[in-house]
Amino acid sequence: MRNIVLLLLFLFCQNIAAQVENPLDSVLSLDEYLGYVKTFHPIVKQANLVVNESEAKLLKARGAFDPKLEVDYNRKKFKKTEYYDKLNATFKIPTWYGVELKANFEENTGEFLNPEFSVPTDGLYSAGVSVSLARGLLINERMAMLKQAKLFTQQAQADQQLLVNEILYEASVTYFTWLKSYRNKQVYESFLANAKLRFDGIKKSYKEGDKAAIDTLEAGLTLNTRKLDLEKARITYVKSTLELSNFLWLTNNTPIELKDTMRPDLTTSNRIDDILNVSGFDNATFDIETHPKIQSLNFKYESLVLNRRLKQNNLLPQVDVQYNFLTQTPDEVGTFNTQNYKAGLNIRFPLFLRKERGDLRLAKLKLQDVEFERVSTRVTLRNKINAITQEIESFQLQNRLTEELVKDYEVLLQAEERKFFLGESSLFLVNSREAKLIENKIKAIDLENKYFKTKASLFNIMANML
Repeated sequence: MRNIVLLLLFLFCQNIAAQVENPLDSVLSLDEYLGYVKTFHPIVKQANLVVNESEAKLLKARGAFDPKLEVDYNRKKFKKTEYYDKLNATFKIPTWYGVELKANFEENTGEFLNPEFSVPTDGLYSAGVSVSLARGLLINERMAMLKQAKLFTQQAQADQQLLVNEILYEASVTYFTWLKSYRNKQVYESFLANAKLRFDGIKKSYKEGDKAAIDTLEAGLTLNTRKLDLEKARITYVKSTLELSNFLWLTNNTPIELKDTMRPDLTTSNRIDDILNVSGFDNATFDIETHPKIQSLNFKYESLVLNRRLKQNNLLPQVDVQYNFLTQTPDEVGTFNTQNYKAGLNIRFPLFLRKERGDLRLAKLKLQDVEFERVSTRVTLRNKINAITQEIESFQLQNRLTEELVKDYEVLLQAEERKFFLGESSLFLVNSREAKLIENKIKAIDLENKYFKTKASLFNIMANML
């Protein structure tokens, strides 16, 4: 009768591993955790500054096309004599190409005024245009800077996506490590309870004369071993919890520290594809050109193409022409005519063009460098995605095989315990079976963790924003 009671107790202890934690304990799911990371993590906020910086640079580049009002006033008076009093006010409007519209008012007086500055008493008005006929006509510094600023804004958005994605990947890996350490702790807790129940039963049987003293010693050794394993698992879980807390923040950059009752979601495997946005991924139909890294390099390449065009344009001579209509009565229609004008021509051309040719050569080298990087990145991304998808398929098969092994070892352990209490086996064999079961449970948890991390790697390599 005593053996039957002990057998029932040992069969009952096998269900301890399947016990669920207190339902009152809080559960931090993966999607909720990543939501906190994406919203409040300081590095994610820092990544947003990249876009803000690019928008500020774009605003600065547009400022090169702002209309300008210039006033130049000079007056000299000495010993009650007015040498000169000169006023020159100009309003300029830069345009997209190398053309600048200009309106001017000039008023000059004085006893020692240079004759070329002589104007009518009420001043002289002019309206005209300044044009770069060669260098700077089709492309110039202002035009290139504005186009590059627009490209830089788009590139910054792609780079921001990569930065945020990297943080979410690291956060996901940390969560999976936390989940792994928690499940390991659960395994050792359950088998510690088994060892404690077995030790108490054998100790009682020894006192009643049914078991040898050596059996109590072996049961005690197993009990202490389980305690040691549990302590190692507990401290690993504590460390992983603290690492997880590094990614949890609230508003005003306030860090969060997880409570002891907080635990990971044990059903993560059921929803991981949807959470990481890798559900239904098809490598054959995935367009590598939509990848943020490729897009970033494409924008960088286009910016360097503009830079090369600008350097090529600098090989042309500088030919600036300006023409201004003159009048002293701008309010009267028809006073601006070709009889009264002020014109000018300015030509500059370096004889050897060594600086310009050197700049063009450097621009071409930078363009080739980015092109090589684009080709290499496409191949690298494609190979990484192929490797990860094959690795995921392999882990799926390994997980199924490991689950079958765990079930088989559970059956073996139960059978060995029945034989032990029927006197047909030894405690050594029971402990060996149990050690094998623990080993395979830990392997199964570790394998699942690698599977989760591979899913996170696929999410990261795809740069797939949640």
